[in-house]
Amino acid sequence: MVHTCVVAGCRNRRTPGTALSFYRFPRDPERKQRWIAAVNREGWVPNDGSRLCSTHFISGKQVKNPRSPDYVPSVFSSTASLSENMKEASTCELSDKQEAQVEAANALLFLQGQGRFSGELVQNREEPDAEEAETTSSSMSSDDEDEDEEESDDETGQMSDCKVKVENLCRGAPACFIDYEASLKALRRENRALRESVEKMSLTEASLRNDAEKVSFYTGLPNYFVFETVMWLLAPHMKGDKNSKLSKFQQLLLTLMRLRLDLRNQDLAYRFGVKVATVTRTVHRIINIMSATLVPTAVFWPSRVELRKNLPAALKATHPDCAVIIDCFRVSLERPLDSELNQLNPAIAGNRMHYTPRASGASELKYLIGVAPQGVVTFVSQGSPGSVSDKCLAEGCGFLCKLLPGDVVLADHDLDIGESVAARGAQLKVTGSGDIGHGEGFPEMSCVPWAAAGNSLTPERLSVHRHVEKVISMVKKRYAILTGPVESPFIAMERASSMTTFDKIVQVACALNNLCISAAPLE
Repeated sequence: MVHTCVVAGCRNRRTPGTALSFYRFPRDPERKQRWIAAVNREGWVPNDGSRLCSTHFISGKQVKNPRSPDYVPSVFSSTASLSENMKEASTCELSDKQEAQVEAANALLFLQGQGRFSGELVQNREEPDAEEAETTSSSMSSDDEDEDEEESDDETGQMSDCKVKVENLCRGAPACFIDYEASLKALRRENRALRESVEKMSLTEASLRNDAEKVSFYTGLPNYFVFETVMWLLAPHMKGDKNSKLSKFQQLLLTLMRLRLDLRNQDLAYRFGVKVATVTRTVHRIINIMSATLVPTAVFWPSRVELRKNLPAALKATHPDCAVIIDCFRVSLERPLDSELNQLNPAIAGNRMHYTPRASGASELKYLIGVAPQGVVTFVSQGSPGSVSDKCLAEGCGFLCKLLPGDVVLADHDLDIGESVAARGAQLKVTGSGDIGHGEGFPEMSCVPWAAAGNSLTPERLSVHRHVEKVISMVKKRYAILTGPVESPFIAMERASSMTTFDKIVQVACALNNLCISAAPLE
C-alpha cells in the first residue's frame, strides 16, 4: 500500500526503496490528540490509513517514552513538502545545539533506567491493525506486513541506537558525567561493606555458625556445634509457635547471654527488639527447661573406674584415689533475704538449708561445689544463707552420700567437714597454703598455717594446689551471673521444686561448663 504523509504541504510518500518511515496515529487517546493538534488541520480526523512520516520528528523517528522530545511530532514546515534529498539536507542543517540537546535527553533517559525504558517500549507497543490484515488484496497485505516489520525494527532498534548515542556522547562529555559509572561502583562497594558490617554485628545463626570466638564470647560454649547440640536437646521442650516473638534460637541465645555476660533485662530487650517482660519470661522458662533436661545429662557423679582411668598427671603421684575436689563459694544478694525463704514451711527450710532465725537477714548465698580431678563439675548444692557452716551445708545437701570408702576428697582450705567425710570411710585432704594466692571471687578460701602444723610445701603439693585452684575457679569465671549480686526475682522459692531460680542457674552454669574444654586435659 502506498502511504502519503497527512501533514499539510508534505508530499512524502511511501514508495519502494524509500528511507523514510511512516507511523500510524497512536491508539492512546491522549497521545493521539496531541498528534492531531501538532498536525494542525482544522476539522480533520485521522482514519486507520492515516500516516505521519519520520521527517516530523527531531531524531528522525518516533519515541514512545513520554519524556522524549520525539514522543509527539514537532518538526513542521510551511513551505513545500520535503523530498528525501531535502530531508537529508534539512537534517544536516539542524544546529549543533539542537542535536546535543536531543542526544543528552536520550542519554539521560537511558541512564535513568534502561530497564524501565525497554519495559515501556514493550508495554506501549501498538498491536497490528486488524482491519488492514484482513484486506482482500495480497499486495496490500504484503505491504502492511512490510510496514509492520519496519515499525517493529524501528522500535526494537531504539534501545541500541540510544546506547550508541550514549557512548558517543560520553567520548566528548565532561569528567563529571563519565564519573557516573565510577560513582555507581563506589556505592555498590559501600553497600556491600555496610551489609558485611551489619552481619558481623547481628546475632543471627549465620553470624555465629562460622565464628567460634563470637559463640564463646556470647554463650561461653566453645563453638557453634556445641550450641547446636544444646539446641537439639532443648528444642522439643521449647515454645516456638508462629505467635512467639522470639525463635527457639533467639530464646536460647538470649538466656545464655544473660548467664554469660550478666546483661540486664532492659539491655537484652533492646538487643532482641522485645519487651522487658518477654525477656524475663523467656529467661525463667529456658532456665527451667535446661534444669530439667540438660543438668541431669551433664552433671553426674562418675564411677571410680572412670575417675582413676583419666586422673591428671598432677594428682597421680600424690593422690591416686582422688574422687572429687570441693569448695564453697558465696554470691552476694541484691537485697537481704527476708520473706522469700520464710515463704517455705520452716521445718522444710530448716532441714534443707540448716539456717537459724537470723538467716532471714542474710546478704549472700553459699554453695558447695564438687569437681572431678579432670575439671568436670560432678556435684553442686542448693543455695544456703551465708551464715550456714560448711559442716551443716555438706551434711544437708547430700554430698556425703556420693562418697565411697577409700575416696580422697581434696579442698583448697579447711572446710571443717573432716569428721563427716571420715564417717563415710573417705578422707579429706587440704592442699591450700597461706603463701599462695587463692581463686578470684572465692572469699571462702582462707589461709592455713602449714608451718604450725609441721607441713612443708613441696613441689608436688604446690602443683596439686594450683590444679585445685584452677578447677574450682573456672565455672565462676565462665558465667558472670555467678559473681552477683543476685536479683530479687531469682531468689524467690518455687513451691513445686523447693528451689530458687538462682539455684537452677548455678546448676545450669555447671552443666554448660561441662560441655566446654576441661580445665585439666585428659590423658
